[in-house]
Amino acid sequence: MIRVALVDDHDLLRAGLRSTLSTHFEIVGEADDVPDASEMIATSRPDVVVCDVHLPSGTAVDVIAQTLARGVTTSFLALSVSDEAEDVISVIRAGARGYLTKASDAEQVIDAVTRVAEGDAVFSPQLAGFVLDAFAGQLTLPEADPDLDQLTPREREVMRLLARGFAYKEIARRLTISIKTVESHASAVLRKLQLSNRNELARWAADRRLL
Repeated sequence: MIRVALVDDHDLLRAGLRSTLSTHFEIVGEADDVPDASEMIATSRPDVVVCDVHLPSGTAVDVIAQTLARGVTTSFLALSVSDEAEDVISVIRAGARGYLTKASDAEQVIDAVTRVAEGDAVFSPQLAGFVLDAFAGQLTLPEADPDLDQLTPREREVMRLLARGFAYKEIARRLTISIKTVESHASAVLRKLQLSNRNELARWAADRRLL
């Protein structure tokens, strides 16, 4: 049986994944941040790690790098709310074998885990073009942006959804966090970027092609 580890900081989502995947695979470990994930993977040696892209203490790229540094061989499947080219390409370049959005249904995730374990590369259909373009040399990662670098991974997720016009309630649902937490992140984003409102944020994000 394929051995699977889960890395996600959202307890409810991780519990849902566990419930869905445990009927098909052996769940050998779980973690909710980068250091714990690295240790758990080194100890449990799963065949596949299903990993959220943005974690409280870093990203899936950090988890992959730390896993490789320990000499552990496993396959990574990224599972994220983000469908941004920057996130997709950075994780694939780090060594992940697949990338699905959290809009994927249970059957898609089960199929992806199986295929990744067999050595295939798996992507949500709308993301495949990013990967093909990147490795054909047609897409490059954006240069470092001092303003954007001020934001935490979670604040970046909230920022992009705010800039796209999503209401706090919808952002909370998409990210599986409370509305109060969304409000807190939104305030931090505007403060750090020295912006006054959503309209200014939307223009700021559009100028940087972050929408």
